[in-house]
Amino acid sequence: MSANQEAKKVVVQEIVEKIKASKSIVLVDYNKLTVAEVSELRKKCKQAGCEYKVYKNTLMRKALNELGYNQFDNDLNGPTAIAFAGDETSAAKVMVAAAKDYTDKIVLKSAFVDNAYVDKNGIKALASMPSKEELVAKMLGSMQAPLANFAGVLNNLLSGIVRVLDGVAKSKA
Repeated sequence: MSANQEAKKVVVQEIVEKIKASKSIVLVDYNKLTVAEVSELRKKCKQAGCEYKVYKNTLMRKALNELGYNQFDNDLNGPTAIAFAGDETSAAKVMVAAAKDYTDKIVLKSAFVDNAYVDKNGIKALASMPSKEELVAKMLGSMQAPLANFAGVLNNLLSGIVRVLDGVAKSKA
């Protein structure tokens, strides 16, 4: 086997590991972006906890096929960039925002979330969802509200009893 084939196998294995380590990946067409815009997009991805990479389509296709996913074969044509994320929504949010910021320069292709293929409409829906942390915070806030209200009612009840007892004591004195 030639050194070139060995190098490609190493890259395919690297992609496989990145896919396994990511909770979501988003594929986009970045054809018309300038170098400065790509650098800015990489920076935005890094701030959001994502990694923006460009691999050869054939190597990306081999990695996905090795994992048993061949739904991406049609999307891996033309210039393709991939955003790998450690959560389900951050890559989609960054890429949807970039598609709006760089109109006609970035085109959403597809995504891989929770071991499933997601089309470009699904990416937009995913980007509009709150993150897991936001959902947990909302749920905890909802659970805490009744307890806080109950504590307030108890406090008002006790202070009312104290006022009544204080009034009785003053009237008898």
